[in-house]
Amino acid sequence: MKNFADMMKQAGAMQAKMEELQEKIAGLEAEGTAGAGLVKVTLNGKGYAARVQLDPSLMKESEREVAEDLITAAINDAKSKLERESQEQMKALTAGLPLPPGMKLPF
Repeated sequence: MKNFADMMKQAGAMQAKMEELQEKIAGLEAEGTAGAGLVKVTLNGKGYAARVQLDPSLMKESEREVAEDLITAAINDAKSKLERESQEQMKALTAGLPLPPGMKLPF
């Protein structure tokens, strides 16, 4: 029965670490860029856009479609960076845990 009690302690500690990690991830920001820096988009840790910066040269009506495409690319770049960082932090948290093969956290 001692092993079960130890396992429950570990589960409680793991839950606390997961909550702490989720808060940390929520506080992250990632900047995505496109068009050699003409467009910059910053997303928060939950994947929502926090800021968009456009180079003044993109404000011509003839460049509108280009600007829209660049904004989309910058958002996707920032989102991808956030996902990679989140995965890296999750790996660090779960390192050494005896998880069954194929089991991923969070559930």
